[in-house]
Amino acid sequence: MPTGQRRFFLLPRSTPRIPGCLAFPFLAAALLLAGCVRSGPPADLVIINGAEPESLDPGLLTGQADGRVALELFEGLTRYDPTNAAPIPGLAESWDISPDGRVYTFHLRPNAVWSSGEPITARDFVYSWLRVLNPGTASEYAGVLFYLKNGEEYCSGHIRDASQVGVKAVDDRTLRVELKNPTPFFLDLCAYVTLRVVPRQAIEKYGDRWLMTRPVPCSGAYELVAWRVNDRIRLRKNPRYWDAKHTLSEIVDLLPCASANTALNLYETGAADVVWDKNLVPGELLDILLKRPDFHSFSCLGTYFIRFNVTRKPFDDARVRKAFALAIDKKRIVEKITRGGEQIASGYTPRGIPGYDTPEGLGYEPETARKLLAEAGFPGGKGFPSFQYLCDTTSRLHEQIAVELQDMWQGELGVHVEIRKLEWKTYLRAQGDLDYDLCRSSWIGDYIDANTFLDMFMSNNGNNRAGWKNPRYDELIREANAQLDRIKRRNLLRQAEILLVREEAPIVPLYYYAGLMYYRDSEIRGIFPNVLDVHPLQGIYKISSRSSAQRPRSELFAARAQSEFSVHNGQRTTNH
Repeated sequence: MPTGQRRFFLLPRSTPRIPGCLAFPFLAAALLLAGCVRSGPPADLVIINGAEPESLDPGLLTGQADGRVALELFEGLTRYDPTNAAPIPGLAESWDISPDGRVYTFHLRPNAVWSSGEPITARDFVYSWLRVLNPGTASEYAGVLFYLKNGEEYCSGHIRDASQVGVKAVDDRTLRVELKNPTPFFLDLCAYVTLRVVPRQAIEKYGDRWLMTRPVPCSGAYELVAWRVNDRIRLRKNPRYWDAKHTLSEIVDLLPCASANTALNLYETGAADVVWDKNLVPGELLDILLKRPDFHSFSCLGTYFIRFNVTRKPFDDARVRKAFALAIDKKRIVEKITRGGEQIASGYTPRGIPGYDTPEGLGYEPETARKLLAEAGFPGGKGFPSFQYLCDTTSRLHEQIAVELQDMWQGELGVHVEIRKLEWKTYLRAQGDLDYDLCRSSWIGDYIDANTFLDMFMSNNGNNRAGWKNPRYDELIREANAQLDRIKRRNLLRQAEILLVREEAPIVPLYYYAGLMYYRDSEIRGIFPNVLDVHPLQGIYKISSRSSAQRPRSELFAARAQSEFSVHNGQRTTNH
């Protein structure tokens, strides 16, 4: 689309309100944004990031919008290649892997420093990882470090001596990691936000308020300039970052916005350059948006699903859960409501993960559903207690799906469903506290392996949030992750998933996500659709703020990837 050519839409007067934003017509959008801006230079890039983050602490955050910001402020041993989300060298310039795949020796860059100028050392990584595992931290993502030797035992309190955990600083620039079992996706995990290095001195000095101090010592491509709740997060290029010469935007503003219509307003008036949260797409305009060249849809490693609270009757009965699953016409949901290219979810794990074949779950079989409900003691829905379906208010889509499910369950099973809507933070608390009957849920893969979806439903995982505990499931996941043979590992993971989506059904997968974003190719460079939906800011820039002679970011990464990696016998190694 030629620069400046835009289509404008008159949005409904019922545009949802969010804190810090008003419902308004198009021309007022820019005025609103301008009114929110404090003193300071204009940003080179403005991105609508989704819901207001709860935390930017890599060890504590859980939300996707939170993680997108933290990934820019803090770096790991590896980081994401923006073109395909594969792990590439980050603060570690190279690494060695033992023949049995259990010991990794990472070599940190000599020019890796905090934004304060202090060196980043291997001891900083030891501190950061042990902090996540420390029971007192109560990190919901501590499980991503259970692959370390004694990581789970330390987190559970069975081992109190942190020196027994498999992460050691050999010297300032050498980190030795010993795993419980070979973990084929460990380098991917090292790029994940929870494993990114955080500043020990600042945390020990300021405690929980360390992110409220200025300046915050950062290890990533950007520094945190300001975090104004319900206004914006402002980031500035970190001049001391080891790869600062490839950071292409000096100042970036990330705006919180939980309303799809408001997000579109800001984008259409030019007050924002990019909208990259898939929930910020007005469903009523989707048919029109899909025809626009600045609306981008791509395959995404994510699943939209329903959780049952299995600690509450009657959903503690697998027959009831399966009856509810079998009464859902998923095709109706993707064709009538989502309409963005989403695929019906057969199992929980999205299709397309290399080396994994997703098993079939429960389909649409209303007659079988009624039989199961009758077997559970509720023929025709008689005697079934009234219950609530919980969803959040970040997108009208969630409420629309809730209404469709309500209609299906009442029509097919004869049960009465109430819809309970909560704002994002309250919704997360209710889900974590098991304060719900059924709730809408979603998961975006943290790395490209089936385990990123399946291990979250182990009994001790902080992201389980269904109250479901199954020793057989736990054992299958553990056995799979101790397995060297790829075929045997795949079969064990498939057995676990069959138990999850077919036999026990504490969840009901509805559809696989499609990534959805707004940005104009004629104006924005450096965004590459990928299955993890991660888009490092370092290489993203607005053409008007860069020289036309700037080499495209994709070429930079392609050239560097060629020089940094080689493959020997299927094992990726570094050439440094």
